[in-house]
Amino acid sequence: MHIKRIKRCEIRKVSEMKVLVPDTSVIVDGRLTQYLERLKEKVKVVVPEAVVAEIEHQANAGKAIGHTGLEELKKLREIANEGKILLEFYGERPDLWQIRRAKSGEIDNMVREVARELNGVLVTGDQIQRDIAIAKGIDVIYLEAKREPRMRLEDFFDEETMSVHLKAGIKPLAKKGRPGNWKLVPIRDEPLSEDELEEIADDIVERARRDPESFIELDEPGATVVQLRNYRIVIARPPFSDRIEITAVRPIKKLSIEDYQLSEKLLERLRERAEGILVAGPPGAGKTTFVQALAEWYASMGKIVKTMEKPRDLNVSEEITQYTALGGSMEKTGDVLLLVRPDYTIFDEMRKTSDFLIYADLRLAGVGMVGVVHATKPIDAIQRFIGRVELGMIPQIVDTVIFIKDGRVAKVLTLEYKVKVPTGMKEEDLARPVIEVRDFETGQLEYEIYTFGEEVSVVPIKKEEKAPALKLAEKKLKQEIQRFLPDVYTEVEVVSPHKAVIYADEFDIPLIIGKKGKRIQELENRLGISIDVKSFSEKAPEKPGEKIPVEVEEKKKSIVLRVSPDYARRPLRFYADNEYIFTATPSKKGVVKVGKNSPVGKLLKRYLDEGHQIWASY
Repeated sequence: MHIKRIKRCEIRKVSEMKVLVPDTSVIVDGRLTQYLERLKEKVKVVVPEAVVAEIEHQANAGKAIGHTGLEELKKLREIANEGKILLEFYGERPDLWQIRRAKSGEIDNMVREVARELNGVLVTGDQIQRDIAIAKGIDVIYLEAKREPRMRLEDFFDEETMSVHLKAGIKPLAKKGRPGNWKLVPIRDEPLSEDELEEIADDIVERARRDPESFIELDEPGATVVQLRNYRIVIARPPFSDRIEITAVRPIKKLSIEDYQLSEKLLERLRERAEGILVAGPPGAGKTTFVQALAEWYASMGKIVKTMEKPRDLNVSEEITQYTALGGSMEKTGDVLLLVRPDYTIFDEMRKTSDFLIYADLRLAGVGMVGVVHATKPIDAIQRFIGRVELGMIPQIVDTVIFIKDGRVAKVLTLEYKVKVPTGMKEEDLARPVIEVRDFETGQLEYEIYTFGEEVSVVPIKKEEKAPALKLAEKKLKQEIQRFLPDVYTEVEVVSPHKAVIYADEFDIPLIIGKKGKRIQELENRLGISIDVKSFSEKAPEKPGEKIPVEVEEKKKSIVLRVSPDYARRPLRFYADNEYIFTATPSKKGVVKVGKNSPVGKLLKRYLDEGHQIWASY
């Protein structure tokens, strides 16, 4: 479509017609087209090229506001084609630096200069723009009108709705119920069209820009995050998503700490001792609702409470200040909080390593911290810190874990740092720093966290036949053998906290022991445990199992035993009639080779010469 560019002299020829010069604010949110549709007189609308350039820049960046502005420019052309207005474009296109400094007023200044040159009326929805124009003697029309769409986001919510999920080509869905007890139901039978979703998305963005209690938290190519009053909204568009999609979450009920019916013992800990708190639970369990209640409970006791959120979606009272990422960085927000020094800080949605480091830094600086993390089990919340901060610092950073499930406090864990012999070990020289994790209400020890070898281990403490430390030692010992000798089959048994036995084929025992015993000594030093190496024959059962046929072939220097490849890589016990000979693991082809000069080879040769039948069993 050809767009005519006009000169100043041509503008003066139609001086009898009112000239309107709109800025970006009234174009992107539809207020200009709404105003023109109400006008009875014909006017000339002159759109400054600076406005077009700003809208184009936003659209190229994939931001929702840019696409909305382009749609409004097309609507202006439609109104002009119907003969209701004259539409012209005028002025110089701004430089890139002026577009990037649009928020500083560069584009607004260019629009005001166009209105002054053409002796036109500036049309704006920006109060600052209006006031500056009045101060400069430029005629202004200030538009406050709101465009009413056919459908709004709120139309999909009722009193029971927690969230709605809208996607083009799909029936609108809603989660109804309460945290931990909800169901996903369709809201209507007809799928949503792309036009309907675009209209709803445009309305959300427009209202967020105008409402002082709402804001656009994030606007990136393909993704826009909006806090519209108490609705947290994510708008996704291609190429980020396959189709346009809107997800909106709203708290359905605001609870107080009394509604959770916490024990007096727990309330006392939260009031007097707990200053490094983690609130954990699976998605949708009610973590946000609980921390809102906890924040307001602390505030009611005269504590200074702040929040760190991205996006800001906690529904808290006005005396609690809500901070987001300063300049896009939570680290900068943490630096500010170190200066503010609140009594408690609520850190919502901790996910990245940097989030956990900020939490630790603030906590070690003396700020009371309440962090919110996703976790399927209570212990998982503590494990999120392992590897991110020094192990011995964790109890100083986190002292209480509150696990939320189905909207209630399901479990509370406490942490304590000790130097002790881990449960299941008895030798005093095995003592090491241990973090004890206990059930707060019962005091029962549930986990121990300590370094074993080169790894940090989280060991559950339960009543079992074998102590957890012994099971851990067996697992670690087998891993070490596999690391040195990946092709050697072994069985490991830790018979006491200070002694273990490795069982292997007789041929592999020298490999495990190593030259002059160096390999086995290295394992003992690494694991802090005495190790014996024995052959499988020393743990052979008294009664053999089902017989497995064996083919025997004598060669010059060896005896070759063949079984079905189905038994490859599995330790088998070989017999001569009813006499046990040895245990070995066949190759992937089912072959075991025995040297004739070895002790086992000489025994096997004797049995063969005497005519005994050779067979195998598990």
